[in-house]
Amino acid sequence: MYGLEICTTAGLPPGTIHPILARFEGLGWLESRWEDIDPRKEGRPRRRYYHLTSDGAELARSAIERTTSTTRGLSTLWPKPNRGMV
Repeated sequence: MYGLEICTTAGLPPGTIHPILARFEGLGWLESRWEDIDPRKEGRPRRRYYHLTSDGAELARSAIERTTSTTRGLSTLWPKPNRGMV
């Protein structure tokens, strides 16, 4: 995905997402590349594409698993609503 596409998908502004992407790239979790186009010919700026490294993908999977298990655990703290009552 390219940077602005990530911003749109996440629903966050570029000023929030791009520093995070830069930090993750510095940690070796992401790699990026500029697309090889002529911006004048295409009528738009070049896009910077990001992808997870193998370490980044493993860390992302682990974070999702931890978040999912924590969320499941938290759901037991609140009673389920009684749908039959008004």
